[in-house]
Amino acid sequence: MSTIIIEGGTLVNEESVFRGDILIRGDKIAALGDISSENIEAGAQIIDASGLIVMPGVIDDQVHFREPGMTHKGTIFSESRAAAAGGVTSYMEMPNTSPPTTTEDLLRQKLKLASETSFVNYGFYLGATNDNLDHLLSTDTSLYCGVKVFMGSSTGNMLVDNEDTLKGIFSSVNSIIACHCEDEKIIKENLEQALAIHGEKIPIDKHPLIRSREACLTSSSKAVELAREYGTRLHLLHLSTADELALLDDRPVTDEKLITAEACLHHLWFDDTAYEKRGSFVKWNPAIKGASDRKALIDGVNSDLIDIVATDHAPHTIDEKSNNYMNAPSGGPLVQHSLVAMTELYHRGEVTLETIVRKMCHNPATIFGIKERGFLRKGYKADIAIVDPARPQKVWYDNILYKCAWSPFSGEMFLSSVVTTIVNGTIVYDKGRFDEGYRGEALSYSQSRNS
Repeated sequence: MSTIIIEGGTLVNEESVFRGDILIRGDKIAALGDISSENIEAGAQIIDASGLIVMPGVIDDQVHFREPGMTHKGTIFSESRAAAAGGVTSYMEMPNTSPPTTTEDLLRQKLKLASETSFVNYGFYLGATNDNLDHLLSTDTSLYCGVKVFMGSSTGNMLVDNEDTLKGIFSSVNSIIACHCEDEKIIKENLEQALAIHGEKIPIDKHPLIRSREACLTSSSKAVELAREYGTRLHLLHLSTADELALLDDRPVTDEKLITAEACLHHLWFDDTAYEKRGSFVKWNPAIKGASDRKALIDGVNSDLIDIVATDHAPHTIDEKSNNYMNAPSGGPLVQHSLVAMTELYHRGEVTLETIVRKMCHNPATIFGIKERGFLRKGYKADIAIVDPARPQKVWYDNILYKCAWSPFSGEMFLSSVVTTIVNGTIVYDKGRFDEGYRGEALSYSQSRNS
């Protein structure tokens, strides 16, 4: 059994920031506190964390790693490797692959693929459609983290817009329901108006008007209404407007908080002025909106209206993203840079370290009932990220690890760097070097996530 001691780091955990050591034996945390390496058996590996931030590994509850079916954009291998370099030790991957993950058999195929290729720990959503409610009800709930419902346009046959189907899902599915909320009817009407004015040459800065705040609020309100009617565990994904925060309450996450919400990094970092400089490379669904929305979302993260910060990591090739508005796909790659970007917001005084850890580590574990992860606790899996807050890095094409080989942060200088990532007690990333042979584990879930 291997032994690792992380000495003298600044530990950020459970609302505290303190100097301490961590003892890792095998795949678990054996002790926290003041641990003398002199009392540890010979052969223990010592990591000097003086001046470094030591925190639980990030759990990203929304990624699209594109496998199967779209592997020219990314693979579980390539994107989980980038995640490891970013301090992300676990991810939950979305079902809109090709074919979409809408049955237990397809879910098991993904789990097998990840067991063979993923650098970090993994979980998968089961996707809802207008006609697969039987599969949602019959699939073993221990195999997936939640049911994904697209209440707006999506990739493939995954738009759920049938009222009876939605009621069936919210009333009978025995797991968290995670919703992408944009009203398809409103979006189509807005797009028709834009086409009438601009033809096929719609300017990219019209994106937040086409995928408007009204479209977001209408759909999010419908999801909340259904959840309250049926007592469903609802998780609202990638909120993008100040308006939607009125649907939420600011209680801390507990088993009794049935409706939770997520903000994604791009909505916390960019506002609509970014379209002029970065064009379609900052085109996401839901769209980046105004500066006041960005500020409201930051305030929501700080006030517990928003419970999780994630990425919605969604790579596309440079050629695909370089198309005009009508043909450029939405989404962008973020897992390699999510933690350092949030740490940058800490340096700017917009969030605290404790908030970063609560929203990126603790709350995802609690909300999704992920066993023995998300906290620095004795007996928990040793999933740990170590950040140097004074090691600047410039995001550029020669250090981007995504298969698509670009980042919406290209040219950005961050003050911090992830220096070491530990997954299940194994150092998978250390100062640019990877343990290429290590593979993560499937996440295990408790029943507390169920409705």
